[in-house]
Amino acid sequence: MAQSIFDFTVRANDGRDTELKLYEGRVLLVVNTASKCGFTPQYKGLQELYDKYRERGLVVLGFPCNQFGLQEPGDDVKIAAFCSLNYGVSFPLMSKIEVNGAAAHPLYAFLKERAAGGGKGTAIKWNFTKFLVGRDGMTVQRFESAIEPHAIEKEIEAALGS
Repeated sequence: MAQSIFDFTVRANDGRDTELKLYEGRVLLVVNTASKCGFTPQYKGLQELYDKYRERGLVVLGFPCNQFGLQEPGDDVKIAAFCSLNYGVSFPLMSKIEVNGAAAHPLYAFLKERAAGGGKGTAIKWNFTKFLVGRDGMTVQRFESAIEPHAIEKEIEAALGS
């Protein structure tokens, strides 16, 4: 069983397996994303957070998901192109996954179980649910979809140790 988020391997948008231990010691903001959602403009805010805090150790990880209203129908190439063209996304995007149900990625089972706020252990309700993971890889805070990225800057700064 995973002891921290850094024990997981995920597939990057380019098809390569990525061990999350690559980000050990950093603060992670893990977000399930979609390109055709009312919350899709949050990509802009996520990119702004990444630009503002990456030098201090923040990494935003986008996990496209098509489980909510079929709002992420594209393949990984189309998703990456959409994010880059429309929102200038430069933070790491992963391959499309499921976040709920029997086929949910084990990373999301871990995040939901560890999360404080938003209902520990409960299913993801919609796209753009955010998990803020501390440098220890174990401290997890959950923020629901309607919470804009800029609204969690105080929590990000605390996790970064400002």
